[in-house]
Amino acid sequence: MSDIEPALDSIEPAWTPDLLHSRLFDMPATFTDLIALMTQLRSPEGCPWDREQTYATLAPMLLEEAYEAFEAVEEALEGRPNELRDELGDLLFQIVFYAQVAKERGEFTIEDVTESVHAKMVRRHPHVFAGAQAENVTEVLRNWETIKAEEKRAAKTPGATRDISLLDGVSAKVPALMEAHQLSTKAARVGFDWEKVEDIFAKLQEEVGELLAAMQVHASSQLEADHTRVREEVGDLLFAVTNIARHLKVEPEAALKSTNRKFRQRFRYIEESMQSRKRSFESASLQELESLWQEAKQKSASSR
Repeated sequence: MSDIEPALDSIEPAWTPDLLHSRLFDMPATFTDLIALMTQLRSPEGCPWDREQTYATLAPMLLEEAYEAFEAVEEALEGRPNELRDELGDLLFQIVFYAQVAKERGEFTIEDVTESVHAKMVRRHPHVFAGAQAENVTEVLRNWETIKAEEKRAAKTPGATRDISLLDGVSAKVPALMEAHQLSTKAARVGFDWEKVEDIFAKLQEEVGELLAAMQVHASSQLEADHTRVREEVGDLLFAVTNIARHLKVEPEAALKSTNRKFRQRFRYIEESMQSRKRSFESASLQELESLWQEAKQKSASSR
């Protein structure tokens, strides 16, 4: 054996706290470093809080980090990408956290996670990796749904009687606006859609008329069943608006989030204006509040 061969054994040393500390502060961290960090945090010498976490306790944090990353997209679109970078890091950390817990349970590893998604992406892009043809985005998405349906049929539990639905991939646990967008997107990929956005505006007017009619019925009867119909008609109206957003290539959840931010800013302007005048909301007329709202709009428009 040459003198060089023993030296090769030291090129990939085992992770130790000292080595991890050195990597943390001496050079940029890699994905491998992040996995090592997570392993250290979950070790007996690591963090008591991290060691206590389970699938169930991590779930709310995973959702929170996903929403914060979603929110940070707007910051990036306005020329401030650093927050998105940081939030994506937080989201990635949650994924690594889950994988470490799974590894300790003997269920899967982070390598299994990356292998699974890599294989799936190759399988669902046959026009890139397998010589299939897809001339445009519509064909790509239709092929994607066909492949996904085949995967679900192949994974179907033997003896199961319920057929796989195209919509099964849309979680019923996501926010309703996001769910509506995903449901209509899935249906549109197989041709169940309006041909043009103007047709949806006609549907929108139809839904407005049905809502007004339901409101009139409930105003006369005051019955719970009639109020349920009002609620259903409001839902139909929102669903139609979601489809308009989809045709205009606008993500409705992000659009509503943007409007919510504007409302917060403008209402805060009204609050500050009232405070500076030592006025209460009870003493102000609706016309006065509307005037302040218009001032807030002009102020935000001039600052763009």
